[in-house]
Amino acid sequence: MTIQSQPSVFADRHIGARRQADVDTMLKAVGYDSVDGLVDIAVPNSIRQSKPLALKGALSEVEVLAELRRLAAKNKTAVQMIGQGYYDTITPAVIRRNVLEAPAWYTAYTPYQPEISQGRLEALLNFQTMVQDLVGLPIANASLLDEATAVAEAVLMMRRANKNKDTRDGRTVLDADVLPQTIAIVKGRAEALGFEVEVADLSKGLPEGAINGIVLQQPGASGRVFNHAGVIAEAKERGALVTVAADLLALTLITPPGEQGADIAVGSTQRFGVPLFFGGPHAAYMAVAKGLERSMPGRLVGVSKDDAGLPAYRLALQTREQHIRREKATSNICTAQALLAIVSSFYAVYHGPDGLKAIAERVHNNARALATTLKVAGRELATETFFDTVTVSVPGKAAKVITAAEARGINLRHIDADTIGVSTDETTTPEILSAIAVAFGAGPVVDAEGFELPAEVLRTSEYMQHPVFNTHRSETQLLRYIRKLSDRDLALDRTMIPLGSCTMKLNATAEMEAISWPEFASIHPFAPDSQTEGWRELIRGLEADLAEITGYDQVSLQPNAGSQGELAGLLAIRGYHRANGDTQRNVCLIPASAHGTNAASAVLAGMKVVVVATAADGTIDHEDLYAKIEANKDVLSAIMITYPSTHGVYDADVTEICEAVHAAGGQVYVDGANLNALVGLAQPGKFGGDVSHLNLHKTFCIPHGGGGPGVGPVAAKAHLAPFMPGDANKAAHEEGHGVAISASNFGSAGVLPISWAYVKLMGGEGLTEATKAALLAANYVAVRLNDYFPVLYTGEGGLVAHECILDLRELTARTGVTAEDVAKRLIDYGFHAPTLAFPVAGTLMVEPTESEDLAEIDRFIEAMITIRKEIDQVANGDFSVQDSPLRNAPHTASAVVNSEWTRQYSREQAVFPVHHLKQDKYFPPVGRIDGAGGDRNLICSCPPLSEFEN
Repeated sequence: MTIQSQPSVFADRHIGARRQADVDTMLKAVGYDSVDGLVDIAVPNSIRQSKPLALKGALSEVEVLAELRRLAAKNKTAVQMIGQGYYDTITPAVIRRNVLEAPAWYTAYTPYQPEISQGRLEALLNFQTMVQDLVGLPIANASLLDEATAVAEAVLMMRRANKNKDTRDGRTVLDADVLPQTIAIVKGRAEALGFEVEVADLSKGLPEGAINGIVLQQPGASGRVFNHAGVIAEAKERGALVTVAADLLALTLITPPGEQGADIAVGSTQRFGVPLFFGGPHAAYMAVAKGLERSMPGRLVGVSKDDAGLPAYRLALQTREQHIRREKATSNICTAQALLAIVSSFYAVYHGPDGLKAIAERVHNNARALATTLKVAGRELATETFFDTVTVSVPGKAAKVITAAEARGINLRHIDADTIGVSTDETTTPEILSAIAVAFGAGPVVDAEGFELPAEVLRTSEYMQHPVFNTHRSETQLLRYIRKLSDRDLALDRTMIPLGSCTMKLNATAEMEAISWPEFASIHPFAPDSQTEGWRELIRGLEADLAEITGYDQVSLQPNAGSQGELAGLLAIRGYHRANGDTQRNVCLIPASAHGTNAASAVLAGMKVVVVATAADGTIDHEDLYAKIEANKDVLSAIMITYPSTHGVYDADVTEICEAVHAAGGQVYVDGANLNALVGLAQPGKFGGDVSHLNLHKTFCIPHGGGGPGVGPVAAKAHLAPFMPGDANKAAHEEGHGVAISASNFGSAGVLPISWAYVKLMGGEGLTEATKAALLAANYVAVRLNDYFPVLYTGEGGLVAHECILDLRELTARTGVTAEDVAKRLIDYGFHAPTLAFPVAGTLMVEPTESEDLAEIDRFIEAMITIRKEIDQVANGDFSVQDSPLRNAPHTASAVVNSEWTRQYSREQAVFPVHHLKQDKYFPPVGRIDGAGGDRNLICSCPPLSEFEN
């Protein structure tokens, strides 16, 4: 007889400290008899929810995967020829398996600690170089969120950068052939910020009047390709800046924007090997002309040197980050799309310039063959100059043709009752072209004749000549290159990443399983509803579960980053006030300790930021708060608070603050960055919040991917529901719909199965236990380290929430050892550092999360205590801070095997400061990096191989 084992409870796999003996050890350290006893003291009774979460019981991994299979089966895959910025593509299996589905890449954090991020930084530098070469502009960033929002960022950038006094306040003009979802996004941002946008056919020249900037599309939404040089020159003569939204694949054949005089190029890299994902996540790009790089939003990878003079990569110009600039930030962008940018960069590395051009030529020739066939059959075409999109006139018969194509498993673009768009891509075959011809009542397919790209638009310049794009042609070569880069990094698959505010916890394999299934990954965001029933059922279910968890009435999953969720929530508040006739309400109160994106998002929503001071104990300064509420009571729009606070504490006064703001006519925005300390214990929608954004890439297990993807849903009470995000492709500006936030209706839908699976696997009880476990772990770390690095802020009973801030300022004043020194020294112990200098300079913020076990937490504590002993060595005069292992950290293998070792500490102390490292040692590929030097000598593309020879 076979004995079948019971399926494991997933919570037992997810929560690290699950053994009772480990829990007892941690409880003894913090001085409590039970976890519930600790929670009852830490979490104010005034906010505690009275009932358990009304979620269905936890499912096993087998059951969840079966349910995902059921949902996937309700989607209908088709040949996606809708285009409109989204295309079928082939993700090479070597990239899919070893990057997109590899925890070494998807569990990595944003490369703020560059010494342990050299692999992903090199991949992102390849991405930047690829973009720069293809668009013909000298500086590109390391990705943005999607094409439409990238255009919006470019529009705002043009308005900042235009110094011509006659045009800087002029309107922005969008070409009528710009993608419709892009037009909707730009109009939404413009309405909040109060500037004029005009849509015009720029092939006929510029409209009269003052113009700040123009936006062109190459190829256009209609498929049209034309030489933009004339209209660009005219715009510049009139003092305007120029942005071109360009298809990178087309640019292998077409003259790039930079060579035509554009100041900015933006677009999507989705068709470089990134699945459709029902609309995202996809890496957008932005590249700019020289002189604009310091105004460019997003992250920028630059080349610098380490302390041995060797080349090393880092994020450049970090003072542009909204964390530092706050309401003066150039953008509210925080999370980018690093993982997808890395996928597309490896796609370019694999194919190289010749391979990309060959794909482009095949795509173009298939479009030409289709156009020839339709023209022979008497069909009228909108343009005879195109790259991949053929727009066909079928008076009164569009629905009939669309239906005929769908019956053959092909989706076409329904433009209007008389017009259809067909977009070819690298997956298009002769059989597909034949089926399309039949749907149009044409055929058979004939050889392409005519429709060549005219000489005036053909590209003559070379691109992607760096060896990295011309070396890795075989799968063996690419596989080893991918492995070499991943080995240079520290990600969650190797070690605990104790980042406060960023919640780097388990991204379970079962949760990740479904994202690359074709039934989810190969669906176009504008596919017919009849083909997306599974997707929409999954999304509705996740929205309902998140509404239950947060205590709100409605959730939108459209925002594709936390910062975009913030903007959506603030725009909902703005819309609510305006609907009530309170157009004067534009002041947003923000605590001084808040995340930097809060202030930046408020400015983008057309609000004026008023900062509220922080009291000595880390709470909001009540005297200052009430004074500013009173001073702004007639114009108060909202307050943004993070709960638990950015300082990692459950402030007991939160309900009182909410009531005071409501009494003054304002709304309460509760930043959901720290929601993982509330799930199952308290609901922001019940203790005073009107709207929140959530971070699915934090609380709900979507991995960080080295800096994205993220998902930042917005949750709101019923009175704000009419102002929640609208659909940019359908009803963004109809009555009763809010402003569109992302290009596609469900943003980064492709990663939603991860969070859906997490909630189903845990169930309400498991989610609540996870929150309690996170609280226990954070308080255990705080108690164990308090004597070595004092915990800066605590709440009731001297407890913290899910994270704690370790204060190094007194140690720094006494010894010169900085928090950055500790962060770099932790690399030698095999750890990513905690959050450095946020929210308080000179501190480290630690968040162990619920998914780390006691042994790993103790290993981190041991490292920190040993580092404190090294700080004491500096204090005792054993060596100066300059000569200490702290200031010289991290130590590379080449540094310690060097025969010229002259340091005042031993090689063993340098690289084996604790015994267990001798069996399991990570060596960083570079030493400490000179960040300031990299900013002074900005290099943001793959350098020539001779760059650092001298």
